[in-house]
Amino acid sequence: MFGITHFGFFVVAVFLLNVTPGPDTAYIVGRSVAQGRGAGLMSALGISAGCCVHSLACAFGLTALLAASATAFTVIKFVGAMYLVYLGVRLILTKPESGQAAGEARACAGAPRSLRQLFLQGFWTNVLNPKVVLFFVSFFPQFVSAGSGNKTVAFLTLGVVFVVMSMAWNSFVAWIAGSVTRRFSGNPGVKKWVDRTVGSAFVGLGVRLATATR
Repeated sequence: MFGITHFGFFVVAVFLLNVTPGPDTAYIVGRSVAQGRGAGLMSALGISAGCCVHSLACAFGLTALLAASATAFTVIKFVGAMYLVYLGVRLILTKPESGQAAGEARACAGAPRSLRQLFLQGFWTNVLNPKVVLFFVSFFPQFVSAGSGNKTVAFLTLGVVFVVMSMAWNSFVAWIAGSVTRRFSGNPGVKKWVDRTVGSAFVGLGVRLATATR
């Protein structure tokens, strides 16, 4: 169909890739632990939206151009690393609030704005990760026939399958992580150390991304 080959193997490979912990999983777990299920689920949705961008870029050839350019790779790498470090430092420096104060703050700020920010943060952490670019350009072409006359449709179809499977797994991870830590959300002391731990993990991810090589 559309020149797609070994589709069953593709599904199995995507499943195994999803259940193997990586930067996206670490980010979603971190958000779920620090801010609850909703934050984790919105982060998962944002990351999936980022995968949609990579799928479109792969289908229309942009990903291959980025992967071939050392300058583009370096720029994306450092921008993504700085963004993760920025998010981590913000969590580390956040002052804990009492349950009542936090509730009033959320009521004043409005949930939609908070959810939008969480979505965008998840989106950008995925889009600005050059390793994801290289993954798409090296993984997807293995399942598209070189002689296919519908390569664009084939790449888009594989992208949809990848995004749907990843979103399902990431949502499950966010739900579990948020459920486990839900009972600690009302304790400012515990939340302070959770924020610092998660923030440090984000900084670590940023440093790891900055030192990544092609």
